[in-house]
Amino acid sequence: MISSIPLNKLGPSPRNVRKHADIAADAELKASIAAVGLLQNLVVRPAPKGRYTVEAGERRRQAMLALAEDGKLLRDHPVSCLVIDPANASASEASLAENFHRLNMNPADEAQAFATLVSEGASVEDIARRFGLTVRFVEGRLRLATLAPVVFDALAAGDITLDLAKAYGATSDQEIQARVFEQAASSYYRTTPDSIRRMVLADTVRGSDPRARLVGNEAYLVAGGRIERELFDDVDNETWLDVALLEQLATERMEAEARAVAEANGLAWVRPTLDPYASHDLITGLVRLPTDDAPLSDDEVARLEVLDAAYDVQAAVLEDEDSDDDAVAAAEEQIDRIDSEARAIRNRPPVLAPDLRAEAGMILTLGRDGTPVLQPVFYGERQEQPGDAIGDEGGLVRDPEARVSHRSSLSKRLVDELAMQRRDVLALHIASDPALAMDLMVFLLADADTADWSRGSPSTLRGGTPTGPIFGFEPADAPASAALSEVRAGLVESWRAGASVAARFDLYRALDDEARANWLGYVVGRTLEASLNLDGDRRIAFHDHLGKLVGIDMARWWRPTAANYFDRVSKQVILDALGLIGGAELSARFATVKKRDLAMSAERIFAGTYITEVDVRDRALAWVPDVMRFESIGVIDDSSGDDVADDDAVGGGELACPGEQSHTDESMPDTRAA
Repeated sequence: MISSIPLNKLGPSPRNVRKHADIAADAELKASIAAVGLLQNLVVRPAPKGRYTVEAGERRRQAMLALAEDGKLLRDHPVSCLVIDPANASASEASLAENFHRLNMNPADEAQAFATLVSEGASVEDIARRFGLTVRFVEGRLRLATLAPVVFDALAAGDITLDLAKAYGATSDQEIQARVFEQAASSYYRTTPDSIRRMVLADTVRGSDPRARLVGNEAYLVAGGRIERELFDDVDNETWLDVALLEQLATERMEAEARAVAEANGLAWVRPTLDPYASHDLITGLVRLPTDDAPLSDDEVARLEVLDAAYDVQAAVLEDEDSDDDAVAAAEEQIDRIDSEARAIRNRPPVLAPDLRAEAGMILTLGRDGTPVLQPVFYGERQEQPGDAIGDEGGLVRDPEARVSHRSSLSKRLVDELAMQRRDVLALHIASDPALAMDLMVFLLADADTADWSRGSPSTLRGGTPTGPIFGFEPADAPASAALSEVRAGLVESWRAGASVAARFDLYRALDDEARANWLGYVVGRTLEASLNLDGDRRIAFHDHLGKLVGIDMARWWRPTAANYFDRVSKQVILDALGLIGGAELSARFATVKKRDLAMSAERIFAGTYITEVDVRDRALAWVPDVMRFESIGVIDDSSGDDVADDDAVGGGELACPGEQSHTDESMPDTRAA
């Protein structure tokens, strides 16, 4: 039966099936009870001492208790309750039935209900406060009420999801909504909120569009542009309606920026584009010009010397065991700053030869954040000189007069279309001849040192040596670097005598299989970027995978010395390394030695020339810093599902030694000190 029971006589039931709370939903319930009172009675059962346990409605009881604590309800506020007889009904079953059979309102019903309240004079803020909702939530539901009838009816019937309905609401034009709804209904493909949103906004752009960010909201509006912001939108999602105007403003802005960049950099020209990349059409008729890394100026060299000295000072603080925490923290901060400034100086931009700069240009693209980006590539106009021929340097016509008359009868569009179709015919035949494709790939990578870039290239393949993070660095006493130089010196270069690309290619193909294979390994190897087994931007996980694949024993190819390592790290790092090979006793033996003497001693120990136990010597000769090792870092390729477990089973694991072609890493000359 229904009874009115004081709130302070009600208590929780251990049999209530709802065990988890929702803070946001509980706040909404509290606001609703405060605004309109309790609309649904609680289900309770008698308990000792005249009390009752709430079997269904605990959230409502907690909401009323919270209101009582706020002073909005009396603690003995009468609560309408259905009192069940424990002998005739299961309290747990009653609790489960009430929670299980509850049905949330359809978003369309909520929208209509909120719209009715607004029509009766309630504000959005009033509705939000009375039902414990956010203003944005109420505005969103009201926006649904303005959907095209066909879309709204589909939402009410459950034919489309709430997310799809919101996507239709990206525009307020009901005609567009209805048209897209009909298109989506007859579409073979499954529609998604993103696809619907693109369809209804086909003639507009978002506020996050790079062109919009470049021009800016204010300039666009001043020029007469229109912006529509829906209730679901923020600044990035607002709709810019006048795309043609936006294109015009963005183009003018990029052209002005291009002129300023060209003048500032002393370039003959800068071509702007609203794309985030240099498209094929934009660079048609251009050739990439060769560049070098910029040399360091005297001031920069002097600044690097100052930074190196400052680094040593801060490193000494870190090495000093008496340094307090504040000093260590300050030193670490200074070292980070020094490293950052040194990297900025050593990362040299590409430099163009002075005789090429007068005619050189660059491409100015539009970044995805709306920022103009000058691409770090220099271009020159392709020079077509008398005597140029098909099969020579640039794929040109032999007779320049014939070229002019033939070209004049064809439109640029037709020339481009025919060129692309001709390319595809050639590509098909190369794709059908793997041997020719392999020769072509290796030749083009190798010929990059010979080709005249002012005449263009027959392919996009490039394989030059990366500039690296430090300009002009040549490792001293590095066996691998010396061996690589010997490999380079042993390559057959007779094919370079050819006067044209075609002639050089024919001479290259005439080499024997071994000579061409040597070129393959070299041109691929020299394209590798510099990396370390170290967290940060210097890590390239695929390099570790390759190193593990071929079974590299790093200790055979690199040994730590005072010059290349020990003088460059803290004293504690050296002591830790000594501890790894000789335990705490060896580390403690050198703990009081000065840093410079310690570095020299460590060089001898890890070269195997220091008198010590045999097992310590062996461990020293096998030790390299973890950052130099090729370690397995996660799964590089998910397609196989298995890691390489046996290096001997890996094909291609052989490494060419200077003057030899069949040695594995294990059988190569031991470069360690005796």
